[in-house]
Order: sequence, then C-alpha cells, then structure tokens
Amino acid sequence: MCRWVAYRGRPVFLEDIVTKPCHSLIHQALHAEEAKTETNGDGFGVGWYGDRHEPGLYRETLPAWSDENLRHISHHVRASLFFAHVRASTGTGTSRSNCHPFAFGPWMFMHNGQIGGWAQLRRRVEAMIPDHHYTARQGTTDSEALFLVAQAAVPAASPVEAMADALARVHALMLADSIKAPLRFSAAMTDGTDLYAFRWSSDSAAPTVYFSEADGDITVVSEPIDRVRERWHEVPPGHALVARRDKQAEIVAFDPLARAMAA
Repeated sequence: MCRWVAYRGRPVFLEDIVTKPCHSLIHQALHAEEAKTETNGDGFGVGWYGDRHEPGLYRETLPAWSDENLRHISHHVRASLFFAHVRASTGTGTSRSNCHPFAFGPWMFMHNGQIGGWAQLRRRVEAMIPDHHYTARQGTTDSEALFLVAQAAVPAASPVEAMADALARVHALMLADSIKAPLRFSAAMTDGTDLYAFRWSSDSAAPTVYFSEADGDITVVSEPIDRVRERWHEVPPGHALVARRDKQAEIVAFDPLARAMAA
C-alpha cells in the first residue's frame, strides 16, 4: 500500500510537510507503521498549485529516499496547496505515468488502496471513462482510472457524490465477476481550492486517514507525520473529509454501497 500527505493553508515550503517531520513521508517510504507493507519504494510524486490554473507535477520511479531532486524541490517550492505520495505497487508497473498524484485540468488526485481483481476488470472500468477524459489517461493503474471515472461526473455531481458513484459502479462489476478481493479506498482530491479526502473499503479494513487543523491550515495524511498524536484526528471508516476554503473542515458520511442501493 502507499503513503500520502495533503496540505492546504498558508504558503509553506514543501519540505516543512514532506521531508522535515520526524515521521515524514520520506521516513514512511522506508518505515511505514500503519500500512500493509512497511516499504513504499515504487516511485513517488509531488503536485502543487502556483500561479497557473493546473497543478505542477514532479513524479519519479526512484524510491523517494534516494532522489536528491525531491529534497531540492521541497526546499525551494512554496505553496498553499500541495500533495505528496510514495507508492507501493499493487501489481501495475513502476513508471512515471503510474506514479501519483494524477491531474486532469485543475483537479489533482492520489490514492492508497486497490481495486480487487484489477487485471480482470481493467478493460470494463476504462470503458466507463468518456473519450474526453480518456485522452488524459497516461498510465495503467486502477487509481488513475477511478479518478477519471469520477471526474466525468463533475460538475454535475459534487466531488463526494461523483467519487461515491464511481466506486459503486466499479464494485458492481466486482460483484458480477464474483471477485473476492476487496475494493479499498483512501484518497485525496482537490480542484486547487477545496480539499476532499476519503476513507472507505468494501471489507472491514479501510486504510487509515488522519487530519490536523489549526488556524485555517489543514494537513491530511495516511498516517501521522510526527509523534504529537493528540493533534491528529482520525477520519472514521465510511466517511469523507470536506475542507472548503475559509470554512472549518467537516466529516460527512461516505458509503458508495448504500448510495448504489438507494439508486
């Protein structure tokens, strides 16, 4: 499984969140404590918003701990909203196009988890992506495919509704094929203004998500980046975190299967 961190608030250097904390993402790439695998060495990526509409991306196949360019970029780039991700592949190849975050227009997305039976379902899931969105598909991961399926429903649906619908449709395919492996989903998504994070699984093992909020700054992580545990609040399984600009973050119910039954 992967590890990730998202930040939205006053402009800070990426290193303040990504590389400097005692249990930073770089440390987690080698010594994750709340993941299925301790080592996350199948590439990494950072994405940030500057003066342009779309996010900037830097992705590489090297392990995060061995790429000095990541440290240089983190030392010099300052942003008010950014993502960082270290990858542990669940089966797809190690390539730049498979490293998170992924972007489509102003939107950015990263994921920890899996679509069970992805090789079996890949063709049908990709068929859910409209042509306009499919032109943005660069890699082969289930994560990028889920992102683009959800993006096709925005802005007709809210980001939370769009992601729930995407997961419900994919899970329906899994049931039809009698796939026993779970669909697990811990993810963050943003349009450059508002920040969304999700924690859900089709079984009882939803990957962890935590957040820390103070003075209008919010940091969302797959596991805490420091040892001050009291500052971190767990997002419950089956819920999403919605952090809109100039508003306090709120936790909302997020259950794609209940949504599918209601439909």
